[in-house]
Amino acid sequence: MANTLPDGFLWGAATAGHQVEGNNTGSDVWALEHAPGSPLPQRSGDACDSYHRWREDLDIVRDLGLNSYRFGVEWARIEPAPGQFSRAELAHYRRMVEGCLERGITPVVTLHHFASPAWFRSGGGWTSAEGIALFRRYVRQVKAVLDGVPWVCTINEPNMLAMISGVRSAAEEPGDAEGSGDGGSQGLVAGAMPPPDQGVADALMAAHHAAREELSDLQGTAVGWTVANQGFQALDGAEERAAEWALTREDQFLDAAVEDDFIGVQAYTRVRISPDGPVDPPADARRTITGWEFYPQALEGAVRHTAERTGGVPVLVTENGIATASDEERIEYTRGALAGLNRAVRDGVDVRGYLHWSLLDNYEWGRWEPTFGLVSVDRETFVRSVKPSGRWYGDVAREGRLPS
Repeated sequence: MANTLPDGFLWGAATAGHQVEGNNTGSDVWALEHAPGSPLPQRSGDACDSYHRWREDLDIVRDLGLNSYRFGVEWARIEPAPGQFSRAELAHYRRMVEGCLERGITPVVTLHHFASPAWFRSGGGWTSAEGIALFRRYVRQVKAVLDGVPWVCTINEPNMLAMISGVRSAAEEPGDAEGSGDGGSQGLVAGAMPPPDQGVADALMAAHHAAREELSDLQGTAVGWTVANQGFQALDGAEERAAEWALTREDQFLDAAVEDDFIGVQAYTRVRISPDGPVDPPADARRTITGWEFYPQALEGAVRHTAERTGGVPVLVTENGIATASDEERIEYTRGALAGLNRAVRDGVDVRGYLHWSLLDNYEWGRWEPTFGLVSVDRETFVRSVKPSGRWYGDVAREGRLPS
């Protein structure tokens, strides 16, 4: 073990509003879940009932020995109709902020984590004439409850949002096969998707910059966004192809953060690129529940690449974890990821914290089977049970040293 961490290093866990709160009925994701012929096989429903049980969740974070918690505020709750802002919902999220501070937990607040109000999407979403202004107006309202919040993520994984839009575009143009390559089941990994819808990407970058400007006078608050790092690796002869894939699917979003206070790194696996595009993991590779390659080295590669690409913008690991039914495997993966993070820190990468995905076994955007949590949740009673991996991670956090 090597003690190379800065003072105030964050040891925490992360969640997202729609995935844990339950009954986010005004959101576009809820609408998609309940649409006829929905591509999402399961619904979020009550989720983990964290909307009501957030105090219990914060107690778990504290009792594990963690010092930070990342959670999201839901735009659809705060602005259920255009221009109609709920004082009650703003007060709810303010109580969560205060609940963190009262327990000695550093809140990391995400303003947009995939879900938007259904009315926003039906009106054209990010690329509508008013899309960026509407997001900025929402951020202005949320700003009132962010006093004392040291870290704010404006938009979670904008590259994923833009790539999902790209998937829709590709579906409408079946002759365009870019992104399919010979990826097979690798298509579950974001980096193997078709390229982003560039119009959406540009709008998200503009919305992020507008939000950052809106929050610029919050004292003591660092503002940034998070990127879904893909761990692109070029096979022989594919260096140029891999660089092209990385630029559209990841690097342009890192470039948009060069003036931010921090950049959120979210890494899970890698994507190998051949001259023809993405390829499946090696035949003997271990796979997770999501079909991704078991590759804990992804985190080290992501933080190194992010720091280099952004010119040294401070890194906050806002997500890293594994979908597995084996808690021993979760410990193995996390230990390996943290050891890689240790190597990067020792080489001078400015890393400010590590937030594990996720605190709870939650709704993974259409399925309940992928269990990422340090804590299991009974689907009927909502009883939380800390897993051995949660206690192991808590011990690492209490010691305050990254595994070597």
